[in-house]
Amino acid sequence: MSYRLTAPVPGWTTTTDVVVVGSGVAGLTVALNVRKAGLRAMVVTKAMLDDGSTRWAQGGIAAALGDGDTPEQHLDDTLVAGAGLCDEEAVRTLVTEGPDAVHRLIGIGAAFDQDADGAILLTREGGHHRRRIAHAGGDATGAEISRALVAAVRSDPGIELIEHALVLDLLTDADGHTAGLTLHVMGEGQRDGVGAIRARAVVLATGGMGQVFSATTNPAVSTGDGVALALRAGAEVTDLEFVQFHPTVLWLGPDAEGQQPLVSEAVRGEGAYLVDGAGVRFMAGQHELAELAPRDIVAKAITQQMQLQGAEHMYLDGRHFGAEMWEQRFPTILASCRSHGIDPVTGLIPVAPAAHYASGGIRTDLTGRTTVPGLYACGEVACTGVHGANRLASNSLLEGLVFAERIAADLAERHRTGDLPERSVDVAAARSARTAPLLAPETRAEIQRLMTHGAGVLRSAASMAATAEGLAALGREAGTHLDEGKPADPRVETWEAANLHLVATALVAAAVLREETRGCHWREDFPERDDAHWLRHLVTVLGADGTPEASAGRP
Repeated sequence: MSYRLTAPVPGWTTTTDVVVVGSGVAGLTVALNVRKAGLRAMVVTKAMLDDGSTRWAQGGIAAALGDGDTPEQHLDDTLVAGAGLCDEEAVRTLVTEGPDAVHRLIGIGAAFDQDADGAILLTREGGHHRRRIAHAGGDATGAEISRALVAAVRSDPGIELIEHALVLDLLTDADGHTAGLTLHVMGEGQRDGVGAIRARAVVLATGGMGQVFSATTNPAVSTGDGVALALRAGAEVTDLEFVQFHPTVLWLGPDAEGQQPLVSEAVRGEGAYLVDGAGVRFMAGQHELAELAPRDIVAKAITQQMQLQGAEHMYLDGRHFGAEMWEQRFPTILASCRSHGIDPVTGLIPVAPAAHYASGGIRTDLTGRTTVPGLYACGEVACTGVHGANRLASNSLLEGLVFAERIAADLAERHRTGDLPERSVDVAAARSARTAPLLAPETRAEIQRLMTHGAGVLRSAASMAATAEGLAALGREAGTHLDEGKPADPRVETWEAANLHLVATALVAAAVLREETRGCHWREDFPERDDAHWLRHLVTVLGADGTPEASAGRP
């Protein structure tokens, strides 16, 4: 039995060949590449075309582009960071196809920083043993990649754009094959309100779910819509417990909520130090790479120091860079710090971990296919197996790029062989799908509070039990209001709250089941990694009662 969000009947319908939901590096790359195969493409995005997570990426994109570096070395660093749960075939695909994919991105118009001889400048970040991070504008790599892709998409008349649109649910035919989706457009004119797009295939590239926590580096649109849609459609999601908390997020005070400014790992890659309030370094001796250890290790070390010292944050010291380096290499971070009254040229930067990246997501194969026929996923919303228990720094943009190209190639081949026919929507099935009660908009803050306190950097059976009960209580309250004839109105705020509630519940179900500490999943009550029992992936699906159920899946 499938589930759907409570929403009005679609008031308009349009058709295309491939509908792509999301306008980051993954979504736009799919759209551009399916056009080369002669397929029509429609890009649906929640805000403006360049408002997703890609443009916020500071550090860069990782690939074996430098002298002496090889895909094999990149593979080794990725496997180590992933703490035993990377799919080696997926990682090998990433690192071997990555360099050429980056050069194709340059061909589209992305301009990376270069030295005097025209070679791409490369830096290091946590977990990398080589300089292999290509960057643009110093620390504005994502913005440059987004600019280039958006320009290419806007210049292609075969790509139709729908901005300010929230995707709702999947449409299927009588055989359960994807046939399109429903969405709500926050605009004016013919495509206003709830509508439907009929398509031969749907590609989810909706980004992450960082807004499930109180403090995150993710933009406000990252409310887990893609994972929630996939769960309701019957898809399998995997490894949701592995949420990466970026170690160095600008600390803005104990009451700061929502999107927080990121201080890129590249700052440490260029030699900045982590210190406590007394100016003492604490990463030296904890890992061979010190400040450049994988992110889960650095985030845990900062959190431990905060606990030991009763502090709300630690500090990043880059004063030895000097003004010129800050201005040329990290202009975005410098401006962000100064806008909050902090000058990294002369003072320390207060930092603390915040939710940053979902290593898990909708389970896919190497062509981006999910467990629902005709539904694809790529980018942060997907789980290709590349990241394992902890994403290696700057592998995210590369993963979105490489697997978007693979999805487009698969769709092109299916189109060539006649395996991508037009499909009719099973109207009866859509009408018979169960609807979950919507949550009031104000529950969003309560979901974030529950998740931050019980399922954040530090987790235990007790903390997550309290979080699970709190989430369940919110669901029961929404059900009571529905029974009393006082349901929450179907609108963007209530749909987002419902999506956040669903992905939060699914994340906690997986985190409770994994009784070990691995990668960015840190259990205080199970502090050791346990390969004998947990060297395997957890798969989550929606149960018959609409509640996410996690189980131990493939090793």
